[in-house]
Amino acid sequence: MSDSEFYLVATVLKALVILAVIAALSGLATYAERKVLAYMQRRVGPSMVGPAGLLQVGADMIKLFSKEDAIPAGANAAMFKLAPIISVTAAFTALAAVPLLPEFTAFGHTVRPILSDINVGILFLLGASSSCIYGLLIGGLASYNKWSLIGSLRSVLQLISFEVINTLSLIPVVMIVGSLSLIDIVSAQSGGIDKWFIWREPICFALFLIAAFVECNRTPLCLTENETEIVAGCSTAYSGMRWGMFFIAEYANIITYSVVISLIFLGGFNPFWFIPGGVMILLKSSSIFFLFLWARAAWPHLRPDQLMWLCWKVCMPLALACIVITALAII
Repeated sequence: MSDSEFYLVATVLKALVILAVIAALSGLATYAERKVLAYMQRRVGPSMVGPAGLLQVGADMIKLFSKEDAIPAGANAAMFKLAPIISVTAAFTALAAVPLLPEFTAFGHTVRPILSDINVGILFLLGASSSCIYGLLIGGLASYNKWSLIGSLRSVLQLISFEVINTLSLIPVVMIVGSLSLIDIVSAQSGGIDKWFIWREPICFALFLIAAFVECNRTPLCLTENETEIVAGCSTAYSGMRWGMFFIAEYANIITYSVVISLIFLGGFNPFWFIPGGVMILLKSSSIFFLFLWARAAWPHLRPDQLMWLCWKVCMPLALACIVITALAII
């Protein structure tokens, strides 16, 4: 097999494997969240379907995909159907520039577990992941529902505010490395735990983590799906498979950001002591994912005005200060 043929086959296989793995992990993530929340609230959680309730995920999927797909009277049917497709497509597209594992050799060829190692990987990631908000916006506006409308307006507020913080928090890291490629950023952290960027840019790590909560619509920094105020927000009018697509997109985003935070600030898949790189990235990503679950159980929702205060009066000055200090340190 020639190099070009191997590259084509490897790219197709990597795309299929990544889609299948992330879709499966998104389903298992719902089980993990229900179990963690149950433990923190002194409940049992899923326990009846399959061993330890593991098959509850499959039962929920069958129930979701077999429910009636209703479209509200007065809704814009075309936009209503398109919105969940935009969200789930953007969530999976963001993974194209994310290296999930260290490279390895197969059939005499080097395989890199990344679809496209482009030199603007961070920009691609930020652009693709933020596009999920447009699915929520379109779905809310097309639903002809007041709760969905409020949720879509909040999604715009959220996008305008924290997308800025999301980008600014990564600029100091890019300035240090001199590249927008995630693989270059991981390589710059090789040589030991003391090389991780979380020690050099701890404020940027905190800011990016806060922005990740907002991007993924997670408590306590979620405006679009605050159940106590606006029912289910943008997805209130959705049911069946279309609602399930929003659900999968949200958890795929959480998994993506868990991996990305591990790559940018926690050394990525660089080996540590006797632990290989593949195991390290799995442990780090799982820890960040658990943080998303723990925050939902431990913290209440912020009001929209409180979230805007956090963005513009706390996060923005800190992000700009980090950029200036890093620039002065490099000079």
